[in-house]
Amino acid sequence: MFAADSGMMLHAPSRRRTVVEHADGGVDVVLATSIGNGEDLGPAVRHSFESGKPESLLHQLRNIVRKKEVEIEELCKLHYEDFIVAVDELRGVLVDADELKSMLSSENLRLQEVASALLLRLEELLELYLIKKNVTEALQILKTLDMIERNYIRNTPLKPLRKVIEKQIPALKLHIEKKVCSEFNDWLVHIRSAAKEIGQLAIGQASSARQREEEKRARRREAEEQSRTGVGDVACALDIEHIDEDSMLEFDLTPVYRAHHIHTCLGIEEKFRDYYYKNRLMQLNLDLQISSAQPFLESHQAFFAQIAGFFIVEDRVRRTAGGLLSDSQVEAIWETAIAKMTSVLEDQFSRTDTASHLLLIKDFVTLLGATLTGHGYRVAPLLEVLDSSRDKYHELLLSECWKQISDILASDSFEQMVIKKEYEYNMNVLSFQLQSSEIMPVFPFIAPFSSSVPDVCRIVRSFIEDSVNYLSYGGHINFYEAVKKYLDKLVIGVLNEALLNMIHTGNLGVSQAMQIAANIAVLEDSCDLFLWQAAQLCSVPLRLVERPHAGLTAKAVLKASQNAAYNALVNVIDSKLDEYLALMNGINWTADEAPENANDYIHEVVVYLDFLISTAQQILPAEALYKIGVGALNHISDSIVAAFLSESLKRFTLNAVIGIGNDLKTLEAFAAERFQSTGLSELKKDRSFRECLVEARQLVNLLVSNQPENFMNPVIREKNYGALDYKKVASICEKFKDAPDRLFGSLSSRNTKQDARKKSMDMLKRRLKDFS
Repeated sequence: MFAADSGMMLHAPSRRRTVVEHADGGVDVVLATSIGNGEDLGPAVRHSFESGKPESLLHQLRNIVRKKEVEIEELCKLHYEDFIVAVDELRGVLVDADELKSMLSSENLRLQEVASALLLRLEELLELYLIKKNVTEALQILKTLDMIERNYIRNTPLKPLRKVIEKQIPALKLHIEKKVCSEFNDWLVHIRSAAKEIGQLAIGQASSARQREEEKRARRREAEEQSRTGVGDVACALDIEHIDEDSMLEFDLTPVYRAHHIHTCLGIEEKFRDYYYKNRLMQLNLDLQISSAQPFLESHQAFFAQIAGFFIVEDRVRRTAGGLLSDSQVEAIWETAIAKMTSVLEDQFSRTDTASHLLLIKDFVTLLGATLTGHGYRVAPLLEVLDSSRDKYHELLLSECWKQISDILASDSFEQMVIKKEYEYNMNVLSFQLQSSEIMPVFPFIAPFSSSVPDVCRIVRSFIEDSVNYLSYGGHINFYEAVKKYLDKLVIGVLNEALLNMIHTGNLGVSQAMQIAANIAVLEDSCDLFLWQAAQLCSVPLRLVERPHAGLTAKAVLKASQNAAYNALVNVIDSKLDEYLALMNGINWTADEAPENANDYIHEVVVYLDFLISTAQQILPAEALYKIGVGALNHISDSIVAAFLSESLKRFTLNAVIGIGNDLKTLEAFAAERFQSTGLSELKKDRSFRECLVEARQLVNLLVSNQPENFMNPVIREKNYGALDYKKVASICEKFKDAPDRLFGSLSSRNTKQDARKKSMDMLKRRLKDFS
C-alpha cells in the first residue's frame, strides 16, 4: 500500500516545501548529523526527558523528517527503490521513537510507584524517630525524677521547696502511670479484635505450606507411577522455600514494650506484669466461650483462629518483651486453653452426625495444631481427640456409602454398559483400569459390566480419599494400615453386603443374576487398584503393597459372594427349567405306540437353553459359562430320572421310554453343538455338556435294552450303566410294564423278542430285590 502511495508521488506534480528555520535550527543540524552518521541517540533522548522537554526533541525529529521528505521528493524520480527504502527507514525511526517514548513513560510510572512506597516508608521511619526521641526524653525525665527523689530531695535546703517536690513527684509518677496504662488498655482492646485476623493469617500460611507439601507428594507419586509403568521421563526437582512467619505476621507490640519499660523505670515492674497477666487471662477466658448463636460448624474457624491469634501474640511477647511473661505463666495459660478446646471438641464431635462436617472441623484443627506447634505449643491432646473420633468418622462415612451403594444397585438395570464416546470410556473404564486391552475399542463399546461398577468404584475411591484426609496430619506417621482396615470394612461390610442383599432378595432374572456375578468378578479384580490408590495417597512404596499376603481380605470375601451369585443364578435357572419340565406331566406314559419324534416340552427346554447359553456367553467368562451349562444340563438329567421316580407315576411302558429317548437325542445334539460352538471344548474339561445327561441316557438305554439283567454284571454295569444307582433302578423297574396282550390275541402271535426282554426285566427285578 505504501509502495502504491509512493508511485502516486512520482507522477504527482513536484511541490516545493519551505522549511522554516527556528531559533534552535543549530540543534536540528546536530541531530540530523547524528542521525546521518548512525550515532546513538540515547543520550540525547535521555537528556530531553530529564530536562522535561521531550516535546522539543519530537519537534526537532519532525523537522528532520520534513527536511528528509523534501530531499526524498527531489530524488524519488531518479531513485525510486532508494526512495522506498529511505521511507521505510524513516517510518522505522518514527515507530522506534514512539516505542521509546512509551517505554520511558512506563518506566517513569514504575519509578513513581516505587518512590511513592518508599516515601511512605520514609514517613513512617521519621515518625518512629520522633517517637523514639519523645520516649528517650520521657525516660530521661523519669530518670531525673528518680535521681531527685533518691539523691537530692533530702539535701534541698528550702523546706517549702522540698515539700512541693515531695508532693509533685508521686503525682507526676501517677500521671505517667495512668497515661501509659491508658495506652496499654487501648492496645489490649485492639489486639483482641485483631487476634482473629492474626490467627487466620497464620493458619492460612500453614494451609499453604500443607498444599505445597501435597503438591510435592503428588509429583513424587506421578514420578513413581511413570517409573513403574516406564512411561514418560522422570524428573526430580529440589524445592527450597523458607518463609519467615514473624515477618508475615505483623502486629504492633510497641505499647507493651513502652508500658513495660516505663513501669520498670518507675520501680513497679511486678505490678505491670501482674496486670498484664490477669488482663490477658481474662481475655482468653472470653475467647474460650462458645457462641450459641450459630452452629459450631459455622463458628469453629473463628473460634480457633481467635485462640491461635492470642497465643501467637503471647509467643511474640514472651520472646521479645524482656521477661514480661515467664515460661510458667505461658504454660499455665496454654494448659487452660488446651483443656477447654479439648472439652469443646469432644462435646461437638459427640453431637456431629455427618462425616463431612467432622472432616471440615478436623482439617481446621490440624492446621491450628501445625500453626501453634510452630510457635512452641504442645498440641498432642487436640490430636488425641481427633484420633479417638476416627472410628465414629468412618462409621458415619460407611453409613453414607451404604446408602449411596444401595441406591446405585437399586437403580441399576444390570445390563451390559454401552459406551458411545471416548470420554465416557476414559471416565468409566480407563480411570479405574477396567479395560481388558490397551487398545482403544471401536465405539459403541459394550462393557462386560453394568453401570453400577464404575459408580461403585467412584464411591470407593472417594471413601479412600476421605479416609486418608481424616487420618493424615493427625500425628500418625504411618496410617496406611488404618486406611486399609477401613477399606476392608467398606468392601466387606457395605459393598459385599449390598450385593448379597441384591442376590438374595432382589427377585432377579437370569440375565440380571449373570450380570451381578460378572460385576462381582470385576470388583474383585479392582481390589488391587483400591489398595494401590490407598498406598499412593499414604505415600507408601508400591513394593510393600505388592508383597504376598498384603492384599485386602475383601478380595476373598467377594470371591465367596461371586460363588453365592452363581448359586443364586443356578437356582433361578433350575426354577425356570422346572416350569418347562413340568410339561412332562402331559406325557402318555402308557402309550400303545412308540412316538417318532421328541415330546413337545423338550422343544421349550432347548429354546430356553439356547437363550441361556447365548446370554451367558455375552456376559460371563468361559469358566462361568461352563458351570452354568453343566448345572442346567445336570438338572435336566436329574429331573428326567426324577420323573420316573415320581410317586404320581405308577406305571410306564416301553413306548414312553422310547419317547424320552427321543427327547434325550434332541438334548444331546444341542449340547454337543453348543459345547463346540462356544469354544468350551478348548478348556479341556473332564466332562462335556453331553456327558451331563449320562444318567438319564443310561437309564433309557437300560429300559430299552433287550437284556436289562446285564445291569447286574459288574463289568457291563461299570461300562454302560456306571451313573445309575441300584435303589433308583429298582424303584423305576418296578413301574416298568410291557404293553398288555390284545383282547383277541393268541399265544402264537406274541412277539418272541418282547417276551425275552420281559423275562430279562423280570430277572433284573428279582435280582435287585435280592440285592436290596
